[in-house]
Parts: sequence; C-alpha cells; structure tokens
Amino acid sequence: MPWFEEAYSPHWRQSIEVEHIVHEERTDFQTVLIFESAVFGRVLALDGLIQTTERDEFFYHEMITHVPLVAHGSPSDVLIIGGGDGGALEEVLKHPSVRRATLVDLDRRMVELSRDFLPGICGGAFDDARARLLFTDGLAFVAETGESFDVVIVDSTDPFGPGESLFEEQFYANCRARLRLGGVLVHQGGNPFAEWPRFVNSRHRLAKVFRDASFYWGTVPSYYGGLFAFGWGADDPASRELSAAELAARPIPAGLRWYSPATHVASFARPPWLEALDAASPGQLA
Repeated sequence: MPWFEEAYSPHWRQSIEVEHIVHEERTDFQTVLIFESAVFGRVLALDGLIQTTERDEFFYHEMITHVPLVAHGSPSDVLIIGGGDGGALEEVLKHPSVRRATLVDLDRRMVELSRDFLPGICGGAFDDARARLLFTDGLAFVAETGESFDVVIVDSTDPFGPGESLFEEQFYANCRARLRLGGVLVHQGGNPFAEWPRFVNSRHRLAKVFRDASFYWGTVPSYYGGLFAFGWGADDPASRELSAAELAARPIPAGLRWYSPATHVASFARPPWLEALDAASPGQLA
C-alpha cells in the first residue's frame, strides 16, 4: 500500500499508510486529500499537512472548545475562525447555553467535503439551527464586523498560505475588540517542541493585546510530534485559574472522551522546559 508522508520540516517527517484514497481535489484555496488509514480512520490533509482524523479528532477538538467555554461559564455567542471540517463546531454546539455559533471559513468547499466524506467528525453540526456559516476571510470579518462574542476560537490551518495572517498581532487585536466582558480567545498553537519560534512569537503577540496571555497544552497522536499547544488570551486571569471543583460545578457536556475538569486544570500545568521556553524572547530564537 502507498504511504502519505507529511514533510513539515526538512529534517523530520512522519508517514501514515494509506489503505485507499477517499477523495482528492484542488479547491480555489487549497489541496484537499481525504484517505483511509488502518490506525486513524479517515484522515484529512490540506496542502500536504494533516488537519484531523476520525479516531483522534476529539483530543484536539474537545480541548480547543471546552476549555474556553467551560472557563467562561455561560457562553451565548461563539465565533470560530476556520474549522471547516466541523469538528470544533460540533463540540461548541454541545453546550446548551450557546445561542449561536458562527463559523467563518474562507473555503466553502471544505464544508461541503466534510459533509460528504467526514460525517464522523462534523456530525450534524452544519445543520444545527444555531450554526451560522459564513464563507469569507476571517481576518476581514473580525476587522469589520460590529458583532460581539463570548468566546473566539481560531481553528486555523498552519501559518502558511491562507492561515498565515491569523497569527499576527493585528488579528489578535481585532479579535479582542470583538470579545465581550469576560471573553476568551483561544487559538491552535502548534507543537512547541518542533515549532518553538512560532510558539514564542505567538505568545509575545498575544501578550501585546491581552492582559492575561498564556497557553495550555495537550497531545494529538496524528499531529507532528504529538505535543500540541493552544494559545489563550483574556483580560481576567481568574478564568484561567479555576479549580477542578469549580469547573465541575459548571455545565459540562456528557459523553466527552478527553476533556474533564481534571484535564482542564492539568493542561495549564507547565513542565520546567515549557516554562523556560515560554519565558524566552523572540530575540533569543536565532
């Protein structure tokens, strides 16, 4: 059988055996490959990089959504930038307090392909009456809209091509302007071991915008290196410092497979190596 090789770095690659190709095409914005894997089920790759898989998507989607939503306590309006696979949208809509979840993705075709080929990831999220789908540039949307949100989730592709502008300071500033009092922004932050310059630079950009700029972390088996960070931006550090008991007293969707109050608290714990990396300045990265 052929192998899919993800060449994220010129010095480090990973390969997954391909049982068969489910779908492949070039949209107006990116190359989409969906294939079947014995280990991961259906795998989605965009421009040669793995985005999500059927069997481990909950490691990622539960952490990028339930950590900020439970920390907020009663989110009503949630904005997702990117996330055309629908995995984050499905998790957000598990919260009964959510009145509307707005998903802004540049590529309409990605949503169509997810409906057709990745129902195990998106479920019925796109058809939920509370879901609003906007196919436009997320950068322009947050800069121009007059709407406000309780939580903003940046579920973008990696910082190349269409996703590059979603890691800049101005974008974070525009997101903060859209947040209501007590609001939280989270974004996918990549692997801090394999991509430490990106991790440190992103943290410093967040710190220029939010009074409480931090990160939490977890693991995603199909992602390059497994370790994965999520950027956190808020103005009140209290929302980041809740105990497991305080979190457990809040509404938490049933049936989750990764998120719990205990994993929530643990995700903010920092091994000394990550603590030192987080304290680094961009000038130290050469």
